[in-house]
Amino acid sequence: MREAKIDRKTKETEISLYLNLDGNGCCDIDTGCGFLDHMLELLSNHSRFDLTVKCRGDVKVDYHHTVEDVGICFGTAFKEALNDKKGITRYADVTIPMDEALVLCAIDISGRSYLLYDLILKQSKVGDFDTELVEEFFWGFCRTALVTLDFIQLAGKNTHHIIECAFKAFARALKNAVKIDESLNGKIPSSKGVL
Repeated sequence: MREAKIDRKTKETEISLYLNLDGNGCCDIDTGCGFLDHMLELLSNHSRFDLTVKCRGDVKVDYHHTVEDVGICFGTAFKEALNDKKGITRYADVTIPMDEALVLCAIDISGRSYLLYDLILKQSKVGDFDTELVEEFFWGFCRTALVTLDFIQLAGKNTHHIIECAFKAFARALKNAVKIDESLNGKIPSSKGVL
């Protein structure tokens, strides 16, 4: 089983996160931020990863620390669950539509952290959620997972739809990138021999 459990406590957040890359899409999410919970549930469902997230954060301030730190913990668990990355597909890209919105996500499980974030979110809030925090979540993930992650918005007007497309595309790209490629015979998918 490719799985990891992360416990992280700071003065701003206390997070317990469990991730199973070979799961069935079962999730139990409670971050104290309803919109983030919704996106993480979509992530679990569309990646088929089992995901449990419990977070107590300083939400009386705002959701910034909660969102960023959950991204950090998810990235840490992802990297740990992949272990040496032997036999994984490594690269994947997915384009997801939702009504008028269309978002492409591409990933390289490369050992190098970079985020190309080209989402145009015209509304600063979805409910009580600051939409600029979407980028913070993905940066937190990239920095700790050590992946290259690209988002390109191809169409879209509704901010909720665009963000939801991004999370669904992210989930599907992750699912495809961590699949075992039998043709590799358990080798690392890199000419360097290491990722």
